[in-house]
Amino acid sequence: MSSRKKIMITLIIILLLLTAGVYGYGVYYFTEHFLPGSMVNGFNCSYMTVSQSEELLTQKVGAYVLTIDTRNNGQESITAKQAGLSYDSDGSVDKLIRNQDRFTWFLAFNQHRNYEVSSSIKYDEQKTEAAISELKCMQQENMTEPSDAHIEEKDDKFVIVPEQEGTALKPEKTSQDIIDALVTGRTPVDLETDGCYKEPKVYQSDETLTKNCDLINKLTDVVITYDFDDCTETVDRDMIKNWLTTDENGLYTLDKKQIEAYISELAAKYDTVGTERTFNTYDGREITVSGGNYGWQIDQKAELKELTELIKNGETQVREPVYSHEGLVRKTNDIGYTYIEIDLTAQRMVFYKDGTPTADAQIVSGNPFVPNCATPVGCYTTGEMKSGCTVNGEDYPSAVNYWIPFDGNLGISDAPWRMDFGGQLYEFEGTHGSICAPSDQVQIIFSNVEKNTPVVIYE
Repeated sequence: MSSRKKIMITLIIILLLLTAGVYGYGVYYFTEHFLPGSMVNGFNCSYMTVSQSEELLTQKVGAYVLTIDTRNNGQESITAKQAGLSYDSDGSVDKLIRNQDRFTWFLAFNQHRNYEVSSSIKYDEQKTEAAISELKCMQQENMTEPSDAHIEEKDDKFVIVPEQEGTALKPEKTSQDIIDALVTGRTPVDLETDGCYKEPKVYQSDETLTKNCDLINKLTDVVITYDFDDCTETVDRDMIKNWLTTDENGLYTLDKKQIEAYISELAAKYDTVGTERTFNTYDGREITVSGGNYGWQIDQKAELKELTELIKNGETQVREPVYSHEGLVRKTNDIGYTYIEIDLTAQRMVFYKDGTPTADAQIVSGNPFVPNCATPVGCYTTGEMKSGCTVNGEDYPSAVNYWIPFDGNLGISDAPWRMDFGGQLYEFEGTHGSICAPSDQVQIIFSNVEKNTPVVIYE
């Protein structure tokens, strides 16, 4: 073997021995020292022994100041003294060193390891609680509660008002976050980043809120005017917005019960069938008449359906409600100026056409002394008129020239078999409740009235 080869082999052996020695020394060294890049509670303990690290931690803990960042760029602090912080060796640092992978120490120079030994950091609970409670951000007067995004009416439409985050903290979470920072040396603490603030429950991006805003604008962008001839009632935004409720999905819909209640109010105000009316008689008296079947009556069930559909479809219109019973005149004075007036006491019938008396006749009404034969009082409505017809009768001929029904089987007719009318004849020769009058006067009425003409009967 040449001397050159021997030298090369010798050098390699020496190099390997040196490398092994350095490696072995590193393993030995880092058995008692922290590896490079070791951070304990935020402090650099690289190459330090247990005692050196604990001395550093003791010094750093005593000088520690926790910075607390609050919302809207606020900042406060708690010192180690305020919190009663101290370092108390409990073997945690020694355990960290023992658990290091010292056999790969040569790979640690470009690595960073963060360790926390919170169990070694002690704090005074009473002092810490007092320090936390004295923070400005923890004072009730400095806290504003968050508000949810919600819908408000502005400038004739509904808009979403964004949520407000506020400055109210979650007390328990905030205290724990600060204590965790104190015992681990973490600083600063950002209360907003750490989720310590109370949060709104509803944000402006909420899908249900967005849908509801669109729905309420659609449902309230309707004006429905009820026409009652001499007065009107209006269903508009201000009314409809109070009729809204939410369904099982939390979306706005129309409250059927509230619409029913509104239509019921309309009916109570404008229905006139059977109501009490003030009436001026042919001879200048003012009397009160009630009962009968004349007048107007809203079909509440049908109108509920109509009104609901109009609102849902966004149809603005002027309309009359659906009626189950109609009179001749829709004004407040629904008797109007064309009507038949019957005075049972005077046995007289007067027909007014547009306010002018056109027919005036003595009559024979029902016999009040015979059961179920008295002519009923009230305000009635004329039905389908007939000429040349037969009416039921027991002791008089039943063929009449003119028949004007007003209450079921009752009506006004001529009586070709009668020569006399008026006076007290009804007490002896009264009808079964219908009204008989001279043919010429009945014919005038027959020729001038139409269906639903009022028949006012009083005593």
